[in-house]
Amino acid sequence: MHHGSTATVARTEAERIVLGLGGTVDVEVVWDAQALGAAARELGVGVGDLDAHREIVDERSLLAVLLALVAAGRGGERFAASSDLVRAFATRFTSVVTLGGTNIRAALAMAVLDVPATIHMVDVDATVRRLVPPGSVLLHTGVSEALDPHLIVQFPAGARVELTDGVVVAPHANRFIVTNDPPNRLLTLAPGLADAVERADVVMLSTLNAIQEREILAERLVELERVVTHRRADALVLWEEAAYHVPHVRDEVSAVLAAIADVYSMNEDELEAFVGRGVDLLDADDVSAALDELAAVVPARTLVVHASCWALAVGERAHELRAALRGGITMASTRYVHGDAMTRADHDATAALVPRADAVELARALERRRSDVAVEAGHRFDVDHPTTIGLGDSFIGGFVAALALAPAGPAAHPVAPDVAAHGRQVDA
Repeated sequence: MHHGSTATVARTEAERIVLGLGGTVDVEVVWDAQALGAAARELGVGVGDLDAHREIVDERSLLAVLLALVAAGRGGERFAASSDLVRAFATRFTSVVTLGGTNIRAALAMAVLDVPATIHMVDVDATVRRLVPPGSVLLHTGVSEALDPHLIVQFPAGARVELTDGVVVAPHANRFIVTNDPPNRLLTLAPGLADAVERADVVMLSTLNAIQEREILAERLVELERVVTHRRADALVLWEEAAYHVPHVRDEVSAVLAAIADVYSMNEDELEAFVGRGVDLLDADDVSAALDELAAVVPARTLVVHASCWALAVGERAHELRAALRGGITMASTRYVHGDAMTRADHDATAALVPRADAVELARALERRRSDVAVEAGHRFDVDHPTTIGLGDSFIGGFVAALALAPAGPAAHPVAPDVAAHGRQVDA
């Protein structure tokens, strides 16, 4: 493919959408409270040891972080000292190997609607090639014998883990991710990414969160700015936030991506991290104040926030994205109930459901309060074994698929002049 060829060379359906930047092989632990309690007794983890923010240097500290998040009902992603540590902890439990990363899980969700994509990864292995959605185009830098795994533990609401000095009870369902992933820590971009972006209608970028070194981060951000200059004038660029392994990375990433992305998206945890406080998701005044606080630190043209009970867009293109918000909610809700087994029939059944009343009221109140916001209400489900892994990724898959399936495609939106003209240097 050559620059400037977009207008004359027919594209495949998969070339219309680019999903990047780094995928993973995930080891999903089957929830087992008894096995966790036994591990806590063996490793000497008690209630006083629980700390969601401690450094993960061995299995004991990994378990202390995991149980602290269970006790709070919160999700998170953390960096571990080694992949061997992650693998060793995984052997304590029954697990299933899947593919992860926002790009791949979004592609898997889109495949439910028969919408293919070009998926950018750093490295691939046999597991990736076996499990990637049929019809996908893989754009990658290298090939590995086996990718470093991401360990994921999801827990249901009400889960109880007995320790020697107390009981941990989960107030909400959620998931915990722990990894040491050298390829994604470097995140070397594939040479063909700029050409792929040039041909795409929608470009979804994510997964800079594993980078830790300032010099590498600065290089990747400048490279991404150059890549985005290849986008067509009527294409849409979407950035999806993530949980960063090193805190300073978030601010440096947001400073660049808020300028080059048409839509800057995040979940409720990431919203709270940006505004530095908890947000009452069903209080229109509090949500509105949080959106103003968010816009002050992430001055994106359009912001999207997807939460457990609603999804919204605020800013320049908010009202254009209502159908995409609905598509994201439907896909994430379907995954919550059906997990990896979700089908087109499951998706269509979810789409026919009536949204939860409290979220509908929040949406109406927020839209009455401000004209720059579009809010779509979510659903309420009573599920014994919900899937909490990949809900945000599935939201993005449903969001992007809705854009791709719209009769006219994404609305035209010109590249910001400063992005087209030059790269922006990030202080290292």
